[in-house]
Amino acid sequence: MKELYAKSGPEWTLLTTHLNQVAVASKVFANYLGLDEKIAFNGAILHDIGKAHPFFQERLKGKTNRRNVFRHEISSLFFLSAFPEEQRDALIEMVVAHHKSVKKDIGEKGLLDLEENDEYEDFHLGNWEEWSLDAIAILNELGISCQKISKNEALDNLEYCIDYCEKIIKQKGYSKWRGLLMGADHFASSLIDKTDNQVERIFKTPNLSFYNRQHDLFPLSLKKADSDKKHTIVVACTGAGKTDYLFRRCKGRVFYTLPFQASINAMFKRVGNELEKDNPDIDIRVLHSTSIIVKRKQNEEFSLQNLMGSSIKILTPHQLASIALGMNGYEAMILDIKGCDVILDEVHTYSGISQALVLKLIEVLKSLDCRIHIGTATMPSILYQKIKNILGNDVLEVSLSEEELEQFNRHIIHKIDSFESAQKVILENVAEHKKVLIVMNTIKEAQQAYQLIKELFPDTPSLLLHSKFKRGDRNLKEKQLLGLDDFGNPTFEFNTSKEACIVVSTQIVEVSLDISFDLMITATAPLDAMIQRFGRVNRKRSKETIGKYKDIYVIAPPETDKDARPYDLNVLRKSFEVLVNGEVLREKELQQKIDQVYTEIDFLKIEEHSIFKTETGFQLGKLTHRSKAILFELLNIDSVSCITESDVEKYENGDFETRLNLEMSVAYWVVSKMQQSEKGNRPFIIPDKAYDFEIGLDQSEIKQENFNVLNQFL
Repeated sequence: MKELYAKSGPEWTLLTTHLNQVAVASKVFANYLGLDEKIAFNGAILHDIGKAHPFFQERLKGKTNRRNVFRHEISSLFFLSAFPEEQRDALIEMVVAHHKSVKKDIGEKGLLDLEENDEYEDFHLGNWEEWSLDAIAILNELGISCQKISKNEALDNLEYCIDYCEKIIKQKGYSKWRGLLMGADHFASSLIDKTDNQVERIFKTPNLSFYNRQHDLFPLSLKKADSDKKHTIVVACTGAGKTDYLFRRCKGRVFYTLPFQASINAMFKRVGNELEKDNPDIDIRVLHSTSIIVKRKQNEEFSLQNLMGSSIKILTPHQLASIALGMNGYEAMILDIKGCDVILDEVHTYSGISQALVLKLIEVLKSLDCRIHIGTATMPSILYQKIKNILGNDVLEVSLSEEELEQFNRHIIHKIDSFESAQKVILENVAEHKKVLIVMNTIKEAQQAYQLIKELFPDTPSLLLHSKFKRGDRNLKEKQLLGLDDFGNPTFEFNTSKEACIVVSTQIVEVSLDISFDLMITATAPLDAMIQRFGRVNRKRSKETIGKYKDIYVIAPPETDKDARPYDLNVLRKSFEVLVNGEVLREKELQQKIDQVYTEIDFLKIEEHSIFKTETGFQLGKLTHRSKAILFELLNIDSVSCITESDVEKYENGDFETRLNLEMSVAYWVVSKMQQSEKGNRPFIIPDKAYDFEIGLDQSEIKQENFNVLNQFL
């Protein structure tokens, strides 16, 4: 038999090996989902058999320059008649769209898109009499009894597929079979020869008994979590034990969401360390839009992170958005999350369209029989009521009493006109060996503030943290900020320092980072977000610290809408206005202040683009999906990766971990005219001059004239 490959270097996975690995995963997935394992196995064998086509093999080895559109899925469908007739419709759903939407695909490369051009059939058949025998030999080796298939029979198979697809895309809903194959294919493609071992670990319910711990300082730990109610809403301030309580309400596999990358990285490590004793082989993963690499243990399997089946997955709601918006792969995510526990923590930190997205997700998750557990410090009453309306009466509502809230008053608020006004206060605190945290609303403002701090306090340890660092560099900076080594011991840097230090950051520090500083200088943000920021000061509570306050200086909002970005200027003004200058910020008064700031939610944009409608369910045609661009447009998510010019060689020759650690996220429009690497995530290449380890990415320096001529020549 010829050596035919499914994947190129560095692994060069044989086609027979790949099909077998996907089949192993497919059977495990089908068993968990209650689907027919025989169909799952057969679909896995069929899905890539078209890669035996000579054109695909030549292209894989770089031996052809032809630009013809070749879709291996189409060539796979020629072999449909080798399988039982009663399975064929399900097999089509597994194979035909496991990469492309069958119609209106971005590149118009789906089966029904290509059907507009009659020439595609002959090209995909190729020298059928020769290469089909190689494919049939593989099918027989893998247990599929198959004799020679004539060219006419192959074309009849394709015609049947076309008829089926034209019929099925008119049906509204999602295809479980497509989702299963996409999940299994991704799983096996990522893990390769580790597939057999890793499928033994997936779809396990975690032991969460660790979170039954109790302590007088954490009032929620003393409240009962047992209830017949399916869903949960917990309203409690930072430090009350909210995370533990939410986990205590879970009964199955857990999807835990937080809004910011830095916070989910920290939560990933925290939850893993807490559960490891009771779950020695726990499969816990972290996932977010920039796919940052976070090592919890040295032998962590990086390629597992975004695959199906983990016991606990920690991610941002934007990963779940594909379910509501119908983006590529949404069926696999639906199958993964269906019937699981979903924790939506720190819901109060969302604003604008993100808030509407969370509401839509709650609708979708409820329809998928998920148990939904919502945690918030301060939620606008209008948002709370909308969530209640969606979940109905099946909700356990938990909150703190006014007396309990009084134990969490920790800050005195001071209003100032500008960042410059705070310089004297910073100087005084540094002289007293205090730790200072400065939070700005944009990366540019944070970079400018940091450079000023370096000039004014050259002998004081300082650190800048924001979202535009190489992922590896950002990991190092987050580790520095937390001040802990790999074993959780203090390094006496920044958060665990006993001396003065200054950290400048953007809003990425707002949520779930377990840091406690002595003084904060912050730009005005929406009130709910500011309250979260405040939680990074005077965070460490003991019986002795109750009633002790630390200072927070809030800079007045800007004058123009442009300068207020990414926030709404009117919201900033109202948020600044409700803060009382020179007084203790009282937790029991926060709800009233929040409701003064937030009076409405714009639900319409998400509703317009969502494929899930409250009354009718999923409304997208089967075997199709939407473009990711919809989400990027609505939420202004950075959509592409970039790397520096001097990292290109290291990136293109590196492994999975190396590549991701070199990447940065960036808005497409910033790098659209730059060259792209053909490897990995196909990152855009930017000048070295645009990046500095200490300052991060400077988008204004991404210009053609800033490239190193020698690098370009090489």
